[in-house]
Amino acid sequence: MTAMKGPAIFLAQFMGDAAPFDTLDGLAKWAGQLGYKGVQIPCDPRLIDLRLAAESKAYCDDLRGRLADHGIEPTELSTHLQGQLVAVHPAYDQLFDGFAPVELHGKPAERQAWAVEQVKLAAKASANLGLNAHATFSGALAWPYVYPWPQRPAGLVEEAFAELARRWLPILDAFEEAGVDCAFEIHPGEDIHDGATWERFLAAVGNHRRARILFDPSHYVLQQLDYLDFIDRYHDRISCFHVKDAEFNPTGRTGVYGGYESWVDRAGRFRSLGDGQVDFVGIFSKLAQYGYTGWAVLEWECALKHPEDGAREGAPFIRDHIIRLTERPFDDFAASGADRDAIRKLLGL
Repeated sequence: MTAMKGPAIFLAQFMGDAAPFDTLDGLAKWAGQLGYKGVQIPCDPRLIDLRLAAESKAYCDDLRGRLADHGIEPTELSTHLQGQLVAVHPAYDQLFDGFAPVELHGKPAERQAWAVEQVKLAAKASANLGLNAHATFSGALAWPYVYPWPQRPAGLVEEAFAELARRWLPILDAFEEAGVDCAFEIHPGEDIHDGATWERFLAAVGNHRRARILFDPSHYVLQQLDYLDFIDRYHDRISCFHVKDAEFNPTGRTGVYGGYESWVDRAGRFRSLGDGQVDFVGIFSKLAQYGYTGWAVLEWECALKHPEDGAREGAPFIRDHIIRLTERPFDDFAASGADRDAIRKLLGL
């Protein structure tokens, strides 16, 4: 049997104005022809009517049926953009306005309320679609202070995470009511961007059982974190998996912070699967070891390669890395067959 499901593909980076990338049906047909079995769907009105999906099981059944016509099923919904807007530091207000409807631009309080409602709707929509996990971002209040210069005043980080928890707890409760995990992508630009910040957040929300992790090793490479050790530490909270490659090639000129360079010229940059430095054999082995049963979802981002080439190469890459779990120990052929009496005799009892 195979515990992990896949291959699947996150549609956000492939949406466009021309066919087949301009509709969910077109994207599903394209993905199916490439060998994908599932699609992770961003909660974008061009692909899904989120409110209707939250209110109508019939709409969701129809959506699943349309995908099934192409040999595809939904893996998770994504509210990365909406989740980002749950917590925005004023320094980023103008830049993040583009994530919300135009009528909310310049209105941070109204924008946040809209974002919270959107993520709650996604919990209900996920349940109606028969999904058990959801992908999102946490947003950030403390990110401008990530480097401790000027010196951070005592209590700043603690209050930032307390406020982040106050904003997310009602949303996590909505996911609990829906029976769906809320998986935060550990990502620079979010207050939850590594293991230490994940632990802060989890403690602040009282270890809420619906607070989960979307594991994406590319963001660990760029931060120079040990992504295999991360799985060892937090595997019991991993509900989603983005299969995404990256590389880190520091020089005497630039390193982790990137020197304000373009993605092509940064020491750390995202790459198509197989073109970077991520140890996917190790990752798939760790996830198999700990019994991960979710989807393996390609998220394509690359500073060099064309996206359609990355998508075409991604399906067989993921398929070939998924480990079919063994049904018996490899050394069963050498089993002694000793019964309890024989075992006690061996022990001198």
